[in-house]
Amino acid sequence: MRKLFAGAGAILLATVAAVFAFGPSAQAASGFTVSGGKLYDANGNEFIMRGVNHAHTWYTQQTSSFANVKALGANTVRVVLSSGDRWTRNSAADVSNVIQLCKTNRLICVLEVHDTTGYGEQSGAITLDRAVDYWLSIASALNGQEAYAIVNIGNEPYGNQNYSSWATDTANAIRRLRSGGIAHTIMVDAPNWGQDWSFTMRDNAPTVFNADPARNTVFSIHMYGVFDTAAEISDYLGRFRSRQLPIVVGEFGHYHSDGDPDEDSILSYTQANGIGWLGWSWSGNSGGVEYLDMATNFNPNQLTSWGQRLFNGTNGIRQTAREASVYGGTPPPTTPPPTTPPPTTAPPTTPPPAAGCTATYTIGSQWQGGFQGDVRVTAGSRAITGWTVRWNFANGQTVTQSWNATVTSSGSTVTARNVDYNGRLGAGASTSFGFLGSWTGTNSTPTVTCTAS
Repeated sequence: MRKLFAGAGAILLATVAAVFAFGPSAQAASGFTVSGGKLYDANGNEFIMRGVNHAHTWYTQQTSSFANVKALGANTVRVVLSSGDRWTRNSAADVSNVIQLCKTNRLICVLEVHDTTGYGEQSGAITLDRAVDYWLSIASALNGQEAYAIVNIGNEPYGNQNYSSWATDTANAIRRLRSGGIAHTIMVDAPNWGQDWSFTMRDNAPTVFNADPARNTVFSIHMYGVFDTAAEISDYLGRFRSRQLPIVVGEFGHYHSDGDPDEDSILSYTQANGIGWLGWSWSGNSGGVEYLDMATNFNPNQLTSWGQRLFNGTNGIRQTAREASVYGGTPPPTTPPPTTPPPTTAPPTTPPPAAGCTATYTIGSQWQGGFQGDVRVTAGSRAITGWTVRWNFANGQTVTQSWNATVTSSGSTVTARNVDYNGRLGAGASTSFGFLGSWTGTNSTPTVTCTAS
């Protein structure tokens, strides 16, 4: 068995330091519930997490991060907290403020205690039982917030040693939380630094789920180097789906010291199967994993390549996130059935229209000297196999970086062509690409054309 390393959260913390379908329970009726392996918000609408991790406990002054990740399309933020055993304790007042920041920015909070990371292997790590002590001590901040916050008992609660008691300890922690009055949906992390290469969580998940008297527990797997093939990803997540056990990818990255995770397969499989995920992490990484920052120095206008991929790429946040309905959003309307029979006129005999496409150009955000552009390409009444979008900048703007398209410039003329994975579009289907640009003086919106093949 190959040596495995800690998840990204553990490396960051070490550096800072030096078929079980159940109906919603009455206990959790005012907040999130689990049924049939899916997560539902307090309005009874399915909720699929699309968001990021934020290291709040080490960067408590970075409160603007909540608004910034929301502006980029996220619907959830997983917030790193400390029980005070390894880092400065996040008080009940601070946790109340965090939840309020989430609510103000129409985000769902997943709150986690990080001090458990790597217990049994990491010096100073605390037990899940100790984490429960913390949650019960700040219950005043949690009670009444069941519709907006989820309690993640402890981050990566065991390393690669002494993890055999994971199921018993996790079940006992859930029971203690419920006995103590915590009615929230509970999230539990896997052992083995969150990656469960031993399949301890996978094989014991039914027992742990049934230990919750509210049947309102969600399992969280962290995907780094252990999950470097599509087959491993689909097999692991698929086993939870087949048993109707709720699973999310609580952390993952595009690279890691223990290997190269297959992030594209993580994103495509979760999107196809309605599974939530939370990328690691917004900003502030250190100890050699700085490449996992999505924003440089917490600046939303300086997204890294990882940030661009996660927010703006195929199956990324902008494309797939849907805001929780508890914030006033309404589900899309359904078209009522016709009340009169359709006409019996024979269809026209004219040939179908030629393939075509249209494109719309918008400025997503703008700052002094720079901006982010977004272009949406939509196929016409016939499917297309490729597309080319062109425009002319009138004010000297230039493209400095792009994603989801191959972009070239010749003078003021910009040409963007599809890449391998987004050229084929069904009739009426859309895709999008984006870019970063520079400007001075004026940044007018150009007219764009689209040519299909």
